[in-house]
Parts: sequence; structure tokens; C-alpha cells
Amino acid sequence: MRTRTPLIAPPWGWRRAGGGRLAHVSRAPEYQATTVQACGLYPFVAGSGSPSVGVPFGRHMMWGEVVCLDPFAWLDTGLVTNRGLTLLGQPGTGKSSALKRLSRGLMAYGVVPLFLGDLKPDYSSVVRSAGGQVIRVGRGLDRLNPLDSGPLGRALARTSGQSAQRLRAEVRGRRLSATLALCTLVRRNSPMSNGEEIVLGAAVDLLADRLPAVQDPTIPDVLALVREAPDRLRAAAEVETLAEYRAETKPLRQTLGLLCEGSLKGVFDGPTSRPIDLDAPAVSVDISQVAASGDTLVAAAMLSTWSYGFAMIDASAALAEAGLAPRRRYFAVMDELWRALRGAPGLVDHADALTRVYRGKDVAHAMATHGMQDLDALPSEEDRAKARGFVERNAITVLAGLPPRELDDVTRVVPLSAQEKRMVASWSAPESWQPGARHPGRGKYLIKTGQRVGIPVELEYVADEAHLYNTDAPRPVGDVS
Repeated sequence: MRTRTPLIAPPWGWRRAGGGRLAHVSRAPEYQATTVQACGLYPFVAGSGSPSVGVPFGRHMMWGEVVCLDPFAWLDTGLVTNRGLTLLGQPGTGKSSALKRLSRGLMAYGVVPLFLGDLKPDYSSVVRSAGGQVIRVGRGLDRLNPLDSGPLGRALARTSGQSAQRLRAEVRGRRLSATLALCTLVRRNSPMSNGEEIVLGAAVDLLADRLPAVQDPTIPDVLALVREAPDRLRAAAEVETLAEYRAETKPLRQTLGLLCEGSLKGVFDGPTSRPIDLDAPAVSVDISQVAASGDTLVAAAMLSTWSYGFAMIDASAALAEAGLAPRRRYFAVMDELWRALRGAPGLVDHADALTRVYRGKDVAHAMATHGMQDLDALPSEEDRAKARGFVERNAITVLAGLPPRELDDVTRVVPLSAQEKRMVASWSAPESWQPGARHPGRGKYLIKTGQRVGIPVELEYVADEAHLYNTDAPRPVGDVS
């Protein structure tokens, strides 16, 4: 019986002349593209449903597709309810790399990143590479005046009518809030009284009336005025005699004196030496020089830079509303959050007031810390509850490597499945004792929004990122960046 030749050719062709026999079959080329592009080449491509709007952040760890992360684009398209972002992760897992990738991507969309209180510093090199402004705060370096109206004062000089009245009230409120925060900080466990707050408010108002419009008061000016005891301050203190006023304001004078002559001397007791540039593509306030000077100075520097940076945002918005400047979007990065909040009871309220009012404006903010247990170290239970509220209110949570105990705390605020907890926990520690081995969690993140299933993403460096994002490399001798 005659054998029929099979109709389907074997992989290498038939073993006969003219049968197309090959000694080797080359591997077919592989292509990666978005579903919009690839559908024309191969019409059966389907994604996993990960967000594809905004800044490309990394690749999905299961499907390999590009995942985008963008607080502005996500809110604009209805994916989230606000632009707040919380980033939690152990040291060395790549928190700063994630924020740098996101910030540089947002810059391409015209957003201005503000790194307020760059403690190590991690972000100054990124800002310099973009032609931005780096302000270095510390003794013998740049000085920051907590009462400086900053860009808000310059915006006030260019506006009139109701807009000017609103800005004037905002400047007054910021000056008083910043002074109260610093006084609370140096007092530690002794909060400011209502009477002291009223006297400080009267002093700020009187200085605004006395000084020229272009001159900002300073902490020494406030101290000198409280010591002067003018009638307006004595009336605010509700005392009958000068002796009563002296006794009533002695703790306040001592607190203000500490700001001028204590451990904070030379940093917050004079005019601002380098104002923030409203036209800069990015701004970093480098406070690394005060990092070794104790928690009090670090917390004071961070709180002051946060207040000053958000004043820049207010000024930009005011000028845009008046038609005097283009409208800008800002991304405020508040790294090492816990270092500022643990300085004294009540400081959480100051940080909350700064971030809460910006949720309806063209502003996104990122708060980064090592984990929920950092917030448990805050001075009071009330502060700890409010700090946990930061994570709850922010619509986006990004988790880097965290140990199981930390994840139990996170789950009380952000819903995590058992599989998600196992995945994040597996990134928290090296798998072996081999020296020089890559940390298993570096560059891996789980993005959570609301009740949705988390998106596991891996970030890989491209172009100059390996150089700009490396925070582990030792600095050359003489490098002050």
C-alpha cells in the first residue's frame, strides 16, 4: 500500500530534495508595544486592565505591560477621588527611586515638583539635571524666615481688591501658624496657650502695620515687640498693668528667645537669603546639613520648608487667577514624614492643615515613610490617629518591601488580600547571606487604590536614571550636592 506524504510539514521541512529542509530554525522576532499599536500587527492582544494614562511607572510583574502612575491623570479620568499618594517601604527598597521616576515623568507633562525638606539629600541631583533650583538650608548656608510671605507676598504686591484681601489674610494666617509650630516644637511637651496665640497674632498684625509692604517680619522682630509691650499687645493679653503683662508673657518671651539663641540659632532668625523661584521647573529645599543637629532642628526645618513651599503654590494660584501668570500644577514631595511629626505633640495638625486645603487645587502631594510603625512613635495617641488618617485619606497607596508585622498594621488602613501581603512580605528581606546580592524588593511596588486589586509593578532604570537615582553610592570628597 502506498504511503501518503503528510500534508503538514514537520518543523524543519521534509527530508527530500525540494522539501524545504533546514538545518536550523531561527527564533521568531518578539515585539513589545501598546495594545493600540500592536492590534494592527496581531489583533488578539489584550491587556490586564492596568492604568495606561499618565506617567509610565514600570512593568506589570505578571503580564509585562507598562503600568502608568499619575495622580493628576488618574483624578482627571475618575480613577481616584484625590491626588494624595502615600509610599511605605523599608530602607533600601527604592522609595526615592519611585518618587524620582514619578517626578521626572510629571515634569514632562508640565508639572513642577517641589521636594520640601530633602533630608539626605536624595532629590537635588534630579532637580539640577532639570535646570531647577536647589536651596540649601543650614547654619552658614541659606537661611529661611518662617514669617517670610515668599512668593505669596510678591503676588500680593501685584493684586488688588478682594484678591489682595484674601492674600493678605492668607499671609497673616501662615505667619502665625509657622510661628506657633516652631514655638510648639522648642517647648516639646508644653503646648502653647490660647492667650499666647492671641498675643502672637496681635504682634504679627502690628508688625505688618509698622513695616514697609516689601519687608517681612522675623522671629527677632516678634520677640522685640513682645518685650516692648505696646498697648495693642497688652490689650490682647487682657491685663491691667505692665507687671501683669510681663508675668503673663514670660514663657512666650523665653520660647521666642530659644528660637533666636538656642539650637535653632542661625537658621530661622533672619530674613530668607534665597527666595523660591516661581519660574523654576523644579525646586528642592536641601536640609541635609541640619540632619546631624538633632530632631528638633530637623523637624523645624521640615515644617518651615513645607509651609514656605505651599505658600509658593498659593502665590502661583493667585497670580493665575488674576491673569498675571500661567496656571501651573505642582507635585509636593514630603519624604521622611515621621521626622517632622514626632518633634512635639500637635505638629500633626500643622502638616494636616497644609495638605488638606489643597485637594481641590492643581496640586498633588506624596508622603513617604518607612511604615505605619514610624507613625506609632508620635508623642500622643491623638497625633498617631491623625497621622494614620493621612494614609486613609490619600487615594493612592504604594507599598514597597514591608515585613509581615508592618503589613498587619497597613491592612487596618488599606485593605490587602492574603496573596498581596505574601507578595509584599517576600520583598522585605534578602533570600540568602551572599554578599553583594541584590535586595529582592528593590524596585518592586504594589499600587493600591480603594478596594481594587493591587497592581504589582517593577521599576527598571533607563537612560541616566541609574546615575541620578542611586542614593547608596558614596559622595566624592568636597561634593556638597
